[in-house]
Amino acid sequence: MKTVDTIPISKISRASKLVSTGAKVGVNYLKYYGDKMVNSKEDAKERLNQNNAEDIYDSLKQLKGSALKVAQMLSMEKSIMPRAYVEKFSLSQFSVPPLSPPLVIKTFKKYFGKHPEDLFDTFNATSVNAASIGQVHIAEKNGKKFAVKIQYPGVAESITSDLALIKPIALKMFNIKGKDSEKYFKEVENKLTEETNYILELEQSKTVVEACKHIPNLKFPNYYEEFSSERIITMDYMKGEHLSEFVAHNTDQEKSNKLGQALWDFYMFQIHNLKKVHADPHPGNFLISKNADLIALDFGCMKTIPNNFYIPYFELADKNCIDNPQLFTEKLYELEILKTNDSPDEIKFFTTMFHELLSLFTKPFHSEEFDFSNPEFFSEISEMGQRYSKSTELRKMNADRGSTHFIYINRTFFGLYNLMFDLRAQNIKINNYLNL
Repeated sequence: MKTVDTIPISKISRASKLVSTGAKVGVNYLKYYGDKMVNSKEDAKERLNQNNAEDIYDSLKQLKGSALKVAQMLSMEKSIMPRAYVEKFSLSQFSVPPLSPPLVIKTFKKYFGKHPEDLFDTFNATSVNAASIGQVHIAEKNGKKFAVKIQYPGVAESITSDLALIKPIALKMFNIKGKDSEKYFKEVENKLTEETNYILELEQSKTVVEACKHIPNLKFPNYYEEFSSERIITMDYMKGEHLSEFVAHNTDQEKSNKLGQALWDFYMFQIHNLKKVHADPHPGNFLISKNADLIALDFGCMKTIPNNFYIPYFELADKNCIDNPQLFTEKLYELEILKTNDSPDEIKFFTTMFHELLSLFTKPFHSEEFDFSNPEFFSEISEMGQRYSKSTELRKMNADRGSTHFIYINRTFFGLYNLMFDLRAQNIKINNYLNL
């Protein structure tokens, strides 16, 4: 893969890159208007999406950092994003053009104050894995193999300006209006800032490993403070296939079920026991070992779940609550989905919409076991997501609603469901975490 010798760091250079991308998108639309005059509208729209997705991703992968991280987050929104965007943006999970070896050495020396070979016996300056915020290198010391993650230069410093550039697009995409929209962007900004603090990630990683190491069929690397800093983190090198690569060839249902149960138990244990969860569940953060164990990586994005959100959130997932109109409405207010200043039309619309959404999305919690390989369940979610994303009635209303905690908790569940479906996991014991 072609390497990168420089990354735009200043606000002006990053803004210029996005402006030039906007011009390309404009040209794509001009082509689209001509295309749909001579071909079917559906085919023309598909080509438009493919061209736009490619141009936008090509720009973001050069910027790296928070701009690319947002693309990674959007790639998990399979129910509302066009397929072309999902496929292209998914590359940001673990397949991004890496920094060139000279830039890697320069960056390492800047962040650690030493040449990598002053710390390790050997250090491979060619990356083995590159994603949105950093890339991974293999090093050895005293015969032991390490994975060294190095953050891209300028990423932490550009978060605020990047989000300011992306904000108008996101407001339009998700129909967010009003002065309260700022709190949602602040939540994302705070989490992205945490993800660039590798000292915090080191602490969070050690805490998760210690708390969850007893879960069957789940493995973690060890982490090493002496070889880590604010922008570099070192851990054991773990050998395995990325989850997406594994599911592409796996035909062993027993393995799928074993891995699916381990993944589900890992998340339920974190959510219900730790009240803090790995909120970045995408295929690039999980490996499958040769023994078919699940290896969990990258704990930079951890979401704390306060009780005043946790309690009503899971009460709302209870079928008894969903079937009780009065109680259901109370929980919608408690979670800020409904507001005291809503009009009667807004109350009716959002109560109906969320009742339909939650009746479907919480189905796994309404039985002792669930079959995540069932395509009908995921087709229903996708169909509903597409229907509401195109709803003219919804677009007339202010979608700026819901606790800020929804952003990362919903992202966690959408990502988890997608991974469980990718694994085609069956007979998953929903409350098995209670026995761990």
